[in-house]
Amino acid sequence: MQFRIFLFCLVFSSNCFSQKEGRRELWVDGKLKVGFLAAHRPILGHLATEHAIAGEVSYYIQGKGERFWHWGYNNPKYGLTAFFGTAGNRELLGFYTGAYAFIDFPLVHKKHYSLSFKSGAGLAYGSKKYDQENNILSNALSSHINSMIVLGLENRVNIGNSAITLTLDMTHFSNGAIKVPNLGLNLPFLSLGYGHRIQKSNHCDTFAVAGSGYKSLEYGVVAFGSAQELVPTGGKKYAVGGFNIVGRKYFSRRSGMEVSLDFMSKQSIIDFQPEVQKTQLEIIQVGLFAGYLLPMDKFQLVIGMGAYVRDKFKPEEALYHRVGMRYVFRNRINLNLVLKSHWARADYVEYGIGYTFSR
Repeated sequence: MQFRIFLFCLVFSSNCFSQKEGRRELWVDGKLKVGFLAAHRPILGHLATEHAIAGEVSYYIQGKGERFWHWGYNNPKYGLTAFFGTAGNRELLGFYTGAYAFIDFPLVHKKHYSLSFKSGAGLAYGSKKYDQENNILSNALSSHINSMIVLGLENRVNIGNSAITLTLDMTHFSNGAIKVPNLGLNLPFLSLGYGHRIQKSNHCDTFAVAGSGYKSLEYGVVAFGSAQELVPTGGKKYAVGGFNIVGRKYFSRRSGMEVSLDFMSKQSIIDFQPEVQKTQLEIIQVGLFAGYLLPMDKFQLVIGMGAYVRDKFKPEEALYHRVGMRYVFRNRINLNLVLKSHWARADYVEYGIGYTFSR
């Protein structure tokens, strides 16, 4: 059985990669978007005064099997999107300009129709922010530069070199608690778009054989640093540092699990209950974390939950959450960008570098 699977993969590999130089399938899309500001907390209710209007232009690759990880995800689309629009209140929130990388995972794939799940992350610049003197009512975000996260569902009809898209997505802006207030902006959008194929592919459009995934175990260590600001607004910024001892198990080419022992030192704990004397050793928090891995060749997404097993002063809840991304280089060094939170409240962003000992 294993020999037949190997032979099948060998035949398709020879067909798909027999040409000396392959061409990728490239597309350009444009979208017009209409939405609104979803006030997820009562304190933000006064901000939603008008519709949010936006536009996007995307440049992306349509996977056709030229990379092996494409097969595990039914040949996804991935690329870069430029965004410009309003956030539901031009007077207090201004305009947002940003760019994010994205990947679309096909859920339904027919000859001329597809339904896909879109996930993207990047940065955006907001023209207006919270200011105690000049813009005190804009209490959602206190920084011009913010992270941008997009999740959505896209309906797509292909007609030759053209495509029509209808998309429903949620766009989120936040600064990861680097500066407060940081309640964030959540914007549901409905968009209509047109796409044009600017280059055809000469690769085969094939999928992996069932059961031809791999199983592997790896372990490593990650060191990270960050900064956070606590309420009240304009207060002191505190340094954050720590490291994780990590083990990862891959169940297939598109799924895995990550567990880690986390050591975290937040200098803000020193000022928590200031009447209590504390040492640097005493403020170290230790946690156990478990998360789901979504591997895409050298790039990985991770989301999961942890629990503090050592937390002497207990400044937050007993559980914490992580969602983020990782890029693993060929020399086993990896770069990490992870948001740590307590439920819907951001704690800090982990900027990390790590090394994988076994891969």
